[in-house]
Amino acid sequence: MARTPGPDQPVDGGGEERPAWDNKLQYLLSCVGFAVGLGNLWRFPYLCQTHGGGAFLIPYIIALAFEGIPLFHIELAVGQRLRRGSVGAWTAISPYLGGMGLGCFTVSFLVSLYYNTVLTWVLWYLLNSFQHPLPWSACPLDLNRTGLVQECRDSSPVSYFWYRRTLNVSADIGDSGPVQWRLLVCLAVSWAVVYLCVIRGIETTGKVSRAARPRAPPHFISSASGVQRFCPCPWRAGLLSP
Repeated sequence: MARTPGPDQPVDGGGEERPAWDNKLQYLLSCVGFAVGLGNLWRFPYLCQTHGGGAFLIPYIIALAFEGIPLFHIELAVGQRLRRGSVGAWTAISPYLGGMGLGCFTVSFLVSLYYNTVLTWVLWYLLNSFQHPLPWSACPLDLNRTGLVQECRDSSPVSYFWYRRTLNVSADIGDSGPVQWRLLVCLAVSWAVVYLCVIRGIETTGKVSRAARPRAPPHFISSASGVQRFCPCPWRAGLLSP
């Protein structure tokens, strides 16, 4: 007769040895990397200012206390209990919930796409910041070297660098335009960083989180969050060394 595991014993994931974090600090920093992202740094201040400033914090704190934190703890508890991937964990709870695991994987994959797009822009601006003067500090000269570019004069150096030099947007939405090879190279470098961070599973992911978190600037933290989101769902992160 099969025995039901006790409350402190993880469910066997089919006899497969699951990896574990080296220490609790790596686990904690990886959870922070999964939870903190662009929305915390960019979107939340905007929403707070738009919807009443300090008054917005009242419903936010209520929703955080009664919905956000409990759901987060449930995800961690499922991972520490079942020690399976997203699909396996939900299937173990109920065979009808396997689709929720697929949905979790899909959301993590889609989020990683736009996080690495932002990381591409960050890398592009980082490379251009080594120039003096900064390319977005003044309008460039036209082809004849007799004056400034008219498009830049009609807007601003910052907007010109973003829309023309970086994105090179087309005049019409129906015109896709050529491939921006400079951004494509930056995107390839971004995905290479993702690959190096997850090449050996949580062993390399934990070390990256521990090395980057204490001294990372805000934009790097946002980009690193994209790397964390590319990793498996949080219940896979709930594997602590005994």
